[in-house]
Amino acid sequence: MISRTCTTTACYVSSRAFFRTTQFSPQSDIDLLPAPKRGLHRAHGTILRMSEIDRPLGTPLGSRPTRILFLGSGELGKEVTIELMRLGAWVCAADSYAGAPAQQVAHESRVLDMANADALQALFDEVRPDIIVPEVEAIATEVLTGAAAHGAQVVPSAEIAGICMDRERLRVLAHEELGLPTTPYRFAGSLDELREGAPAVGYPCVVKPVMSSSGHGQSIVRGTDAIDAAWTEAQEGRRAAGEGDVSRVIVEALAPLDYELTVLTVSSSAGIAACVPIGQRQESGDYRESWQPASTPGAVLDEAQRIARAAVEGLVAKAKASGETGWGVFGVELFVLTDGSVLFNEVSPRPHDTGMVTMASQRLSEFALHARAILGLPVTEGHVALAIPCDAVAASHAIVVAGDGEAVFGDVAQALAEPGTDLRIFAKPEVHGHRRMAVALAVGTDETDARAKAGRVADALTITVD
Repeated sequence: MISRTCTTTACYVSSRAFFRTTQFSPQSDIDLLPAPKRGLHRAHGTILRMSEIDRPLGTPLGSRPTRILFLGSGELGKEVTIELMRLGAWVCAADSYAGAPAQQVAHESRVLDMANADALQALFDEVRPDIIVPEVEAIATEVLTGAAAHGAQVVPSAEIAGICMDRERLRVLAHEELGLPTTPYRFAGSLDELREGAPAVGYPCVVKPVMSSSGHGQSIVRGTDAIDAAWTEAQEGRRAAGEGDVSRVIVEALAPLDYELTVLTVSSSAGIAACVPIGQRQESGDYRESWQPASTPGAVLDEAQRIARAAVEGLVAKAKASGETGWGVFGVELFVLTDGSVLFNEVSPRPHDTGMVTMASQRLSEFALHARAILGLPVTEGHVALAIPCDAVAASHAIVVAGDGEAVFGDVAQALAEPGTDLRIFAKPEVHGHRRMAVALAVGTDETDARAKAGRVADALTITVD
């Protein structure tokens, strides 16, 4: 069942009128309708996707809007929605619950189980999007693939979405096809295979489901006596959709990690551009702080950007081979070891949590870059440059709230009294357990100063949950 909310009656009436003129139709209808109104264009007997030509940008309530559907409507999607609307797009935001952050600013919203193939297909049939933007991983990927085959632009592509949510496919691409450095690893489809693979990579090692996110199902194995428990943890923490009765796992060596980096890398109609690497701090696999530029030797920064570019180039090549664009922002996650070597870890095919710092550090945030890229607009090295002084650093500090109920933010004026600070409240309806509800931003003279400033903003807030 799909439920609907709409910000204005006018929006709903205009949209329904547009639905009647933009349904995918027989050949005769395609020839009769003005080409710019459609997601598919015909030239010399060949169907061309709108994403492959110069897309005109209309107005959202006019007769020729660019129709964009978000699958997932969290705080990152909210920022991208705002940036897309600044460029004239019409946005519908879907999520599993009502009132999600992006839904609050979109033209229309829907609530559904996006892992349900029938429900997702019904949503596509109703909304008829030109562009589909997956913001979560629990999606019926076969429906995404079908939408791409019928002319919708999936961001960055249906092929890339499938690769990035599967650690096995991603690791094979990165290491075995592209030759990028990674930790030693093995894959296992049974407990017996895991018992063989763990000693092969060496102890201590990390066991992860090939399909999971936010650290779910991961565990550290320090000896043979912990292998069985790690297998159980992986099975219980896996993403169940489409995996069958047993999830395959990856077991990889626990490298002598010094720190982690994120390199936001943009694929656009102008090619590939890499942002300045971002430093980060995590707790239990979740982002807590980030800063840009990372305080890292120049050789490490260069190698990090090289690996990030190569990874995204490889993914985009896969997208183009399947007839898709591969446009958008990628969050490439890297390990820096104690000896200074840089290893590829994973890729998020969308704006990254740690990239929220770009709202303070770059002239165009990761969200603005994502919006430009997916609309077919060029993003070059000049577009991804820092906007802060060359000797300054920007930082972000996630504000995680515990409790059960609505969150109310107090002492905001006191929290933002210090110059060079800012705050983004995500406006999530409720907290259940622990939930990231806001982010503090700051610019300082160096990493220590910027992080301390952002931390003071977070600490000064009084947050009540009732």
